[in-house]
Amino acid sequence: MSPRDPTTLDIEDDPQHYTVFPLALGQILRQYAVTELHLTLNAGNWNYDRWGYPEEKGVGTGAELWAWMGDAGTKTVDERWRGLRNALAGLFCASLGSLDELRTTSPPQSFVPEGNLPDWEASHQVRHASLPSEHVCTENLTPFLKLLPCKSLSGIASLLNPHRLFDADWHGMGVHVLWREDEGVEMRLTFQSVFDPLRSETERKQDWSIQSLFDRSIDRACPIAQTSNVIVSLPRNGVYSIEPDPSSIEGGLASFNVNSYEKPLNIRMIWHDPFIYPLEYHSDSTPFTVKRTLRGSSQAYGQLSVVITNEQPSTVHALYLETMPWLLQFYVHTLQARIDGVPRGGIISNLKYIPSVPHSRPTTFQVLLSLPPKSTVQLTMDVTKAFLRYTEHPPDAQRGWDLPPAIFTPVELVNNGSAFSVKDGRIYTSTLLVDLATPDFSMPYNVIIFTCSVIAFIFGTIFNLLTRRFVVVHLEATKS
Repeated sequence: MSPRDPTTLDIEDDPQHYTVFPLALGQILRQYAVTELHLTLNAGNWNYDRWGYPEEKGVGTGAELWAWMGDAGTKTVDERWRGLRNALAGLFCASLGSLDELRTTSPPQSFVPEGNLPDWEASHQVRHASLPSEHVCTENLTPFLKLLPCKSLSGIASLLNPHRLFDADWHGMGVHVLWREDEGVEMRLTFQSVFDPLRSETERKQDWSIQSLFDRSIDRACPIAQTSNVIVSLPRNGVYSIEPDPSSIEGGLASFNVNSYEKPLNIRMIWHDPFIYPLEYHSDSTPFTVKRTLRGSSQAYGQLSVVITNEQPSTVHALYLETMPWLLQFYVHTLQARIDGVPRGGIISNLKYIPSVPHSRPTTFQVLLSLPPKSTVQLTMDVTKAFLRYTEHPPDAQRGWDLPPAIFTPVELVNNGSAFSVKDGRIYTSTLLVDLATPDFSMPYNVIIFTCSVIAFIFGTIFNLLTRRFVVVHLEATKS
């Protein structure tokens, strides 16, 4: 299977042979000529300081969708992008149809292809959109499991117990489809969760097992899977034991070949020392930490503040990307950079700014940052908050609007600093909640109720007079 050339959308598609690749997803990719696709649905905020880099870097809160598509044929990229998100919304029972032009941007430098792009005459374009208010639930997990060859009946996927997964400190699922020139189309289905054994165990012990985390064990291996491994990151402090014995240990990681163990398989880690905190694991730490806030109590003006701390002994370069809905507008001329509270130049370069269009296009703001070693950089920029029509407010208007997270991508300068190459990994900040000027929706409600009451009273009275039959009743004189 290979990506479909968008110039062939007007003719009948060539037949495709599907084995373990899900037909439902493959038909969508062929229908809209998608070369590369990445969809993530996450709940919670990923803690980079404690958990390090995630196995899958797409950990932004809510829903995030981005895809690379060829720009050719009778149907434009935007038309196919619209059809793609609506088809995925039906497949995964998610509100992906809300990722319309009000939230869609095209940042090719921050979202580079993870696979290869076919050598077509047409160029490729990327489309990206996020919906931070989207929540993950069982309705999304059920169609996700249907894409697996063995569903949730066997193998590692049998551990996906929704009652435990959605009770975790953080959880998220992802669908990634890309093309490798020498191998073909690759699909990767991921589900990440962060559990706290101390919170789930009544005895307040650090011991954990597959059974205690998922309330399930691996009863049988998936017969279709060629390899099935469970990887356990081993702590570097404390005295512990792990059962059963791992198949191999390398680089602080214990590997368990599911096919070679007796079933049911229940991996356990038992601590022999008293409570130890914090635990140190073999994990890759982030090169810097980010804190992002929206200041100001006014419903018309505010200030966006981003604080970046570089603990590395060398300078770190990173792309800073903001894709903000049009309801929050930037004043780029107020952008300031300070190092440890002192204004400094040379921090910001390669600025790219696409202003928003009210009711139509979001803001795209991207800069290249040079973070000095052992320092804290603070970026500030004034913003204005739009005044919405009363029909544009969400049902919970008093709560405010969720703003998507900012994205930092570590890069490496090449050609003496004239260009840069993107490294693996992205850092997502937490989402923001903006308070906009909100009308008093109770007043229209009171007016409607009062008007309806008056109309009902007048109509009832007139209708009663028109339809009632008046009869003169003669009363006989009573005898004394």
